[in-house]
Amino acid sequence: MKTLFPKCPVCGGDIVKKKVEKLLRGGKNTASVAVSAEVCLHCGERLYSTGTIKKFEEIRKKLKKGVVKEFQLVGKNFKVA
Repeated sequence: MKTLFPKCPVCGGDIVKKKVEKLLRGGKNTASVAVSAEVCLHCGERLYSTGTIKKFEEIRKKLKKGVVKEFQLVGKNFKVA
């Protein structure tokens, strides 16, 4: 598969496309999103397409406003002090 970057812009390592899970926060809400990313095999840096980043921004806005009816509830999030 062709990647947007020939090498990692952080460390120069090799890049591969992978399915990853990204945790997004908005206000007191969180969401886990499965997306495609380019991942460095050396340092683990994740590189996302502009479309994916826009999707993240939209989800964060909805989380912050509490507009979560279209999201699937899968559990509860707890803070440990």
